[in-house]
Amino acid sequence: MGDLKALSAAATEAFNAHDEEGIRSSYADDAVFTGPGGVGLQGADAIVGYAMSWLNAFPDARTEVHTEVIGEDWVAQRFTFTGTHTETLAGPDGDVPATGKSLSGRGAELIRFRDGKIVEDHLYYDQMDVLTQLGLVPEGATATA
Repeated sequence: MGDLKALSAAATEAFNAHDEEGIRSSYADDAVFTGPGGVGLQGADAIVGYAMSWLNAFPDARTEVHTEVIGEDWVAQRFTFTGTHTETLAGPDGDVPATGKSLSGRGAELIRFRDGKIVEDHLYYDQMDVLTQLGLVPEGATATA
C-alpha cells in the first residue's frame, strides 16, 4: 500500500507542478481514462493531452486531495480542483474561451495501478457546478425535459 500512496502522490505533484513529462510518466502506454461528458480516452498521450488542456486553461490550477483510500491496486480520492480560467479550454466538443473566473470544484477519482503505472483513471466531477462557476450557465438554471 505504501507504494500506491507514493505513486498517487507523485502523480498529484506532477499535475500541480504542471509537469507534462511527470504526468506522462505516471501513466502506462495502454492506460484508459473516463471522465464526465462521455470523455473516453485510450493511451497515455491522449490522457496527458486532456490534463494539459485543463492546466493550460487554468495556469494556476492545483488539486488538493482531501481523502484517499488505498486498496490492493486501486486508489480512490476525493479532491478539490482550483484555478482561474484565463486561457482557452480545449475540449472534445469544442473550445471554451477564457472567462477570467475562478473555479473551485470538488471531484472524485478512481485510479488503478499496474507495475507502478496508472492503467485506469475514472474522473468524476459536477459539470453543472463547473459551468455555473465559469459563468457559462446562469446560476439557478434547471434542466428541462
